[in-house]
Amino acid sequence: MARHLVATGQLIDEDPAEALAHALAARRLASRIAAVREAVGLAAYHNGEWQTAIAELRTYHRMTGVQSHLAVIADCERALGRPERAIDLFRGADQEKLDPAVAIELLIVAAGARGDLGQRDAAVAMLQVRELTADEAEPWTARLRYAYADALLAVGRRAEAREWFSRAAEVDAEAETDAAERLLELDGVVIEGDDQDDQDEVAEELAADPGAPGALPAQPDADLSGEAVDELIEDDPAGEEPTAADAAEEDSAGEPAPVPGAEPAAEPSDDGERAEGERPQEPQAQPR
Repeated sequence: MARHLVATGQLIDEDPAEALAHALAARRLASRIAAVREAVGLAAYHNGEWQTAIAELRTYHRMTGVQSHLAVIADCERALGRPERAIDLFRGADQEKLDPAVAIELLIVAAGARGDLGQRDAAVAMLQVRELTADEAEPWTARLRYAYADALLAVGRRAEAREWFSRAAEVDAEAETDAAERLLELDGVVIEGDDQDDQDEVAEELAADPGAPGALPAQPDADLSGEAVDELIEDDPAGEEPTAADAAEEDSAGEPAPVPGAEPAAEPSDDGERAEGERPQEPQAQPR
């Protein structure tokens, strides 16, 4: 059982499905141990098994009397499309008995639930707590400031949102949030994605070397964006069998081309007649 719990802790971030499998194996061995039910609940949460997470973490709370995962349960309720229950959990919690970190996380989830209900101004008001402007940074300070900035942006208070994204980035040494990236977006700085860069590079190579495999005919005003290049490559006829229409077109240009399923035409010998038993010479296919 202990080995399964250790494996759960090691895999919960990298492979949530495997972590949940280990946690469930531990529960089969020792379902009456609170730490086992906690491990199953957290692994289920990371794996997106919201209902299982709620059931297991509630069981853990009953067994220990410690309300340490209320924020996780509330977040599961939001994921299940029940933001009202998340708000009820926040209202019913005994704030004085909660660990400060748990209380702040529960507040952030409840504010998000307000936003889910379209109550964006109420979400902003909920997050205006004294911990938001505390001089000393706590482990949850960056997340609280980030949530507040996001709530401000949702109600159109862009300048204030930028300020609080900046303040969140200042204390987010572990990069728990993407506050720095959100700040760049508000400043109009666009970071190109790697996929688009790769597609543009392919387009440039094909344009520079028309003879390369898969290269397309040069077009003066061709669209070389990633999507356009993908469409052109899919439509490239290179490697397809020649059709009868292709053969007729090449014949009109004076170049013989084989037609699938057709017998090659006989060619006269030098004296006007082919020797008996002599096989007709196969015409050479012209490069396309």
